[in-house]
Amino acid sequence: MLRNKLHFLVISAFLVVGTATPAHDGPDHGPDDPSVRVWTFAGTGAHVHGAYVASQDGKAQVRRTDGTIVSLEIEKLTILDQRWIVRKAAQVKELNESATPTNGIMKLVAANVPGKPAIADTFEPFAKLKAVTYRQDDKFFYVESNSMPDHKMMVGITAWQQQVPLPQPYFGDNAWRIPLEPVVAKKPMSAKSHFFRGAIALAANGVPIFNPIKNDGRTDTLLAGELDEFGGHCGRGDDYHYHIAPTYLQKIIGNDKPIAYALDGYPIYGYTEPDGSEVRGLDEFNGHSTPGLGYHYHATKKYPYLNGGFHGEVKEVDGQVDPQPRAGGVREALPPLRGAKITGFDSKDNKSFSLKYEVGSETRFVNYQLNDDGSVKFDFVDGKGRAKSETYAPRDRGPGGRGREGQGRPGNNDRPPRNDPPGKNPPGSNPPGKDSPPKEMQAPTSPSSGAPTVSNSTAFAVSSSVIGTDGMIPAEFTCDGQSASPPVQWKDAPAGTKSFALSLWHTAPDQEKSYWLIYNIPATVDHLDKNDKKTGTVGLNDKKKAAYDPMCSKGPGVKKYHVTIYALSSEVKLDKGSDNRANLLKAIKGFTLAETTLDFQYERKK
Repeated sequence: MLRNKLHFLVISAFLVVGTATPAHDGPDHGPDDPSVRVWTFAGTGAHVHGAYVASQDGKAQVRRTDGTIVSLEIEKLTILDQRWIVRKAAQVKELNESATPTNGIMKLVAANVPGKPAIADTFEPFAKLKAVTYRQDDKFFYVESNSMPDHKMMVGITAWQQQVPLPQPYFGDNAWRIPLEPVVAKKPMSAKSHFFRGAIALAANGVPIFNPIKNDGRTDTLLAGELDEFGGHCGRGDDYHYHIAPTYLQKIIGNDKPIAYALDGYPIYGYTEPDGSEVRGLDEFNGHSTPGLGYHYHATKKYPYLNGGFHGEVKEVDGQVDPQPRAGGVREALPPLRGAKITGFDSKDNKSFSLKYEVGSETRFVNYQLNDDGSVKFDFVDGKGRAKSETYAPRDRGPGGRGREGQGRPGNNDRPPRNDPPGKNPPGSNPPGKDSPPKEMQAPTSPSSGAPTVSNSTAFAVSSSVIGTDGMIPAEFTCDGQSASPPVQWKDAPAGTKSFALSLWHTAPDQEKSYWLIYNIPATVDHLDKNDKKTGTVGLNDKKKAAYDPMCSKGPGVKKYHVTIYALSSEVKLDKGSDNRANLLKAIKGFTLAETTLDFQYERKK
């Protein structure tokens, strides 16, 4: 008798204090009723709105908002609904077996939901690799990480803000949190006009993902050359994060699982459906509902790249999802370094790091060491091997969730390029967040003293009439077409230019590839025609042929390439047979007046 009363008490508790939240705003249920959820039939997509009552014999009893109770065949519901029922049924069983008339309801409110939710399947492979840890309560799934992925970071960036990756304190109360039961937003918010700061999703390896658009509201970070070969870079708090979907994670977690979760609680899958079928019918947020899965987002190879906003309920404060963890920067944000391109990154024991970059004709390094007391020692090495050392101690950044990149918390507040060397902001420089967006992402920079000054002017520019507004090059200029070299134009070279050199190159995760090299182009020339084979001296490509090598990169996805034009104060002296890209860059060191780079992309068809 007592057991039956307890069973009734527990079921009543679910109806009164159930943890599910409303998923749709509509006339058939109260939008503020916390017990109501949306139940979706996998085969048809039909919906039932109601509160869970109990489950038995393969059916779930649901009390609709008009008070009637209906039975739903569990196996016909979506996987997410089925897993929800399993967790809830286990909770009911636990409470019925251990509750007393006075403590049963209290335990219902406080207990963690037993069982493993679907979201854990995404993070579990990286938990086994000790890259993340996770936990949950009855409302949220929490992920802890240091945001340092197991791949070569930063390489390929051509618009750099002088930040380097540092481990972040995303642990304990500062962990990432994702709703276990996402709620459809009454007014979904687009990432085209919101969330320009902070993360919008979390990758399976515990690395946050930011809006692909900068806080100027228009600059695509990928097309601007700000991202490495894995789609990431460092914020202005030295916090590494992605700006596009990290689809490479599928090599570890599989193609049938989400690669990330948006901060509204909905999963983000790769370029295909989990069964490998083609993705169809995405909405403006890169999401849709399918039988068996319900609503979810997808990665795409063009903007918005992942969730282009939030189908689910989130709170926006100061331009970002709130709350969210704070990063733990140790130094003030630095100004961008115009013309720098990152060519190498190495780490040792996750304590010692070395970032290699080129500025004009110089090769420089940022070497840094994590100390046991939490401080970081930096050695800034210039092109002549001279090092300047600085040590920074951890600084209290205050409450998290509302900062900017470089302010020690997640955010996206990229600043326009300057020519300042590593170190503190120069006197008179604009304060964070007050600058206008960059006009040229590939403008030249000034090397150290002892070499001719590379022009600071953004007038020197390179373009191509065949590159579309989407930044893509037509197939006819690749191995999939006519293999013709593209037309290239440049203008406003600096005074004193005696010749030009051209390099078409691509930075892969482990190497830099050269496809086309021409030097000793006369100073009177300002363009190359399509399939031009007469102008200048053609150097060796990576196949050791003096010819244009059409792009033919292996592997899926969009690849990024670069055409750089060098304005030189002299002609180049190179021996035939050794005139490759590496030797050209060495040869022109010391008489490069200016350089300008055009970025473009290509995606091979399957």
